Amino acid sequence: MNVGTKSLLFGVHQFLWHPWTVARAWRFLHGRWPNFPEWICIFCHDLGYWGSPDMDGDIGQRHPELGAKLAGRIMYHYARWRGHDEDNAEFFRELYIKFTLFHSRFYAKRAGRPVSELFMADKLSIAFEPRWWYLLRATMSGEIREYLVNAPKHLALPNPLSKNQWHNWYERKVFSWLSNPPK
Repeated sequence: MNVGTKSLLFGVHQFLWHPWTVARAWRFLHGRWPNFPEWICIFCHDLGYWGSPDMDGDIGQRHPELGAKLAGRIMYHYARWRGHDEDNAEFFRELYIKFTLFHSRFYAKRAGRPVSELFMADKLSIAFEPRWWYLLRATMSGEIREYLVNAPKHLALPNPLSKNQWHNWYERKVFSWLSNPPK
């Protein structure tokens, strides 16, 4: 079983738990729970990890594509069900495709666009769960190995890096984005 599939089933991106922590971060950031379209995007945004052999590599970076297509399709049909005409429904589809796709800095940068509001809630979600629970899932799925290898490559961090050191570094990095968001 690939690491991306394990992540969705019982790892960091577990398909029920991770959306809940993202929604809690959303509430912290925006002072309200997500609305229906935002919930759909929160639920769908990482589903593209299914079958991915990596989290941050060439294939893992493309994970937003599936979730964005799915969220867009759901929002199109939701708009039609709510009585919107074809053009309006297509507008909603495109809007929520971009909202979901651009939760990824990789996709936002590639399109020359800023990250969507979903980006910060997704990243900040790490602060809305116990460290031991996050690291247990990251270890069980094997994701933590990739995170540990990639972190020192990009920054002046201790090598080897412990799981707790990585978690501390990542959480500090995410909180620093509250005052200085990445582009």
